[in-house]
Amino acid sequence: MIQNCKSRKSVAMFPGTFDPFTIGHESIVERALSLFDEVVVAVVNNAEKHSFMTLDNRLNFIKSIYSDNPRVRVVAFEGLMLDVARTEGATCVVRGVRTVQDFEYEKNLGDIYRATGNLETVLLCSYPEVAFVSSTMVRAHLIHGYDVTAYLPKNADKSLLPNIK
Repeated sequence: MIQNCKSRKSVAMFPGTFDPFTIGHESIVERALSLFDEVVVAVVNNAEKHSFMTLDNRLNFIKSIYSDNPRVRVVAFEGLMLDVARTEGATCVVRGVRTVQDFEYEKNLGDIYRATGNLETVLLCSYPEVAFVSSTMVRAHLIHGYDVTAYLPKNADKSLLPNIK
């Protein structure tokens, strides 16, 4: 049986690497807050990936954005997202999709989450004005010395970004 996302206090999990967290991610969190009581931003610590930002900096960067919003929690996790979702009381996963390829990938993950963890997935299509923004693009521009302020949330603690130069 599928759990209803609104059966009790609704908690959505928004998992990702967030390296760094961008205005596209911020848009998804804000929209998810209109659908759920709480959003847990779950930052994956994948030892196999060489992250641009340290895990602590990614966590603190996101916490700086939502420091005044008790409806947003920021947690780190390793392993399967299903486990942290259960620990945090999430009944749904929220993901943003920018392209058809994103949709295919996220649909397959959603099928697995539902089959193995009884966890529904809500896909939010990115707004056109932020659909081109990706962490990969922001990292590349930062590394080459470009100003990426326009692609980062306004109240994020930008001092947590790696000092490239």
